[in-house]
Amino acid sequence: MGLGSYWGEVMEVLREIIPVYDKVNSIISLGKDVEHRNRGIAKRVLPGNKILDAGSGFGNMSKTALKLTDDKITVTLYDPLVPMLKNTGTHFKIVPDMANGVFEHIPFRNEEFDAVLCGYSLRDAINLRIAISEIHRVLKKDGRFVIVDLGKPDEAFIRFGVSFYLRCILPILAFIAGGRLGLKFGTLYGTFKRWPENKKLEGLLLEKFSQVEFEKDLMGGAIMVAAYK
Repeated sequence: MGLGSYWGEVMEVLREIIPVYDKVNSIISLGKDVEHRNRGIAKRVLPGNKILDAGSGFGNMSKTALKLTDDKITVTLYDPLVPMLKNTGTHFKIVPDMANGVFEHIPFRNEEFDAVLCGYSLRDAINLRIAISEIHRVLKKDGRFVIVDLGKPDEAFIRFGVSFYLRCILPILAFIAGGRLGLKFGTLYGTFKRWPENKKLEGLLLEKFSQVEFEKDLMGGAIMVAAYK
């Protein structure tokens, strides 16, 4: 499971949509992205923690975690796109440490982080099983892996509804929000097709982690997950 050879196309689209990324992302999540990040991170990132924001994008997961802990955490932003990292640094009062790379080869020591955060990014892994294994490796004992992302409902009828939204409605909303660049968010549907159903994702996480807390919203079309090492 993962994007495989589709990864390069997705990265090229992400590179192009940087100017409208944040605005469109909020609209296509029906304005619930902030709520979902707060629900996913609250009480799972604690003052004094060392955090890896993996697939950091604009660093929204890190900014949420900093706000919830009164800035009392250490953050490292990690993303495959250098232009995204350069742009992201301007969104912080103090520019965090940054590193460039993919989920499947995380360039940090074993057991280095208290928490790894993935906000709308794990779905872009080349190989999902390897990505989860690498994240598990860099987490300390009792570390937390927090995922906020699209969900793929287990029930076929609801899954069809989410799929229809992503394929047919999302491009319209993205165009309204981001113009011609917004249309490129249609690539999101391709990542959703390759994303496992919620129950399968939970099973994948339990192959490496001892406990998984799995919250859902929007009838399973949005997930907030915490996996404990």
